[in-house]
Parts: sequence; C-alpha cells; structure tokens
Amino acid sequence: MSRLGKLPIKLPAGVSVDIAASNEVTVKGPRGTLNRQFPTSIAITLDDGSVVVQRHADNRFQRAAHGLVRALMNNMVVGVSSGFKKELDIIGVGYRAEMQGKNLMLHVGYSHPVEFLPPAGIAFAVTPTPDKNVRVTVEGADKEVVGETAARIRRIRPPEPYKGKGIRYVGEVVRIKAGKAGKVGKGGK
Repeated sequence: MSRLGKLPIKLPAGVSVDIAASNEVTVKGPRGTLNRQFPTSIAITLDDGSVVVQRHADNRFQRAAHGLVRALMNNMVVGVSSGFKKELDIIGVGYRAEMQGKNLMLHVGYSHPVEFLPPAGIAFAVTPTPDKNVRVTVEGADKEVVGETAARIRRIRPPEPYKGKGIRYVGEVVRIKAGKAGKVGKGGK
C-alpha cells in the first residue's frame, strides 16, 4: 500500500470537490477552479470533509498511480485554497524586468526587450531586491503551470558560468568557473 496514497486529503474551508462518474475531478476554491481527468482504475471518494484515494487491485500500474493521483489531488486542493509561487532573480548589470499591463518585459542583454505573456491563471509581480537586482514572482493555482512558466522565463537567459549573470531561481546555486589563466610574458617569465 502506498504510504502517501492512503493518506486522506482534508478540504479547507471554502473548497469544494466534484467527482464525475468518469473520474473527472473539479476542485473549486477562492483562487479558482481546476479540473483533471484521472484513471478510472483508481477510486476517488468524498468522505466526511476529506478526499480518499484507493486502488481496486494490486497490479503494477495501480500501485504506481495510487500515490501519484493522491499527490495531484492534494496539489489541486492546495492550489485553489492558497496557491503556488516561484521566485526568480535577474542578476546582471543593466538587466531588469518591468510589468507592462499583465505582460512581463525583460531587458536581459539582448538588442530588444523580451515580452513574456502570462498563461491563463498566472500572475507576475516584479520587486527590487536589496542587492540592486530584480525579483520576478510567478503565482497561480496550478502547480504544473507555475513551474513550467518559471522554467520558460529562466530559459530566456539562463545563468552563465563565468560571472553568474542571467535569470535564476531564488536559492539556486550557480557554480562559477575560473576564467582563462593570464599569459606569461615573452622569454618564459
């Protein structure tokens, strides 16, 4: 039995779950609505203010899907109640970000600013940091979309290994390489 899969998911106040016969689950809360289709071999039931995930058999697929379905359901409940966020730091001389309506404008060393449109359900926030860099916050209810959007922003200018300039996650450690060794003058000195 999956140790994670057998744990019930407690529903916070203001969150409702609707389970269709085809195992399509809709979760509604203060931060939005999420739906997802789950395999019919996994049983999802409501039981006294919590969601319970059970498997019908003990074959390899159902053992693998049991914990996964429970984790995805938990992410949906947490997403519509409190939401998810990822933070990115933009580091480099002259590198900056600004909001233009709902769109994110990135000035990261290219000859033109890069405009990044938010997917549905995603909001951006730009704040300065104490060390004169810029922090971009990606927020939303769907954990997968928040993570993918943050990864797409980072991909615009990933951190380079010599000076560390670029876009990186908060807390990400970038290993800095040593530059070229200095030349020795003529005559072997």
